[in-house]
Amino acid sequence: MTVKVDKATCTGCAACESACPVEAIKVTDKTEVNEDTCIDCGTCVDECPVQALSL
Repeated sequence: MTVKVDKATCTGCAACESACPVEAIKVTDKTEVNEDTCIDCGTCVDECPVQALSL
């Protein structure tokens, strides 16, 4: 299972990208989670100020 991004809620602030311990998240014009790299730790979910991420 990989972290899911609610694209309608995500503001692109990149808090999740900097919080990810395995660099599985990239924020450009949209937020993407690399399913092969993500370890489902939930750190990004806790860091998201608008609750756009979920496990």
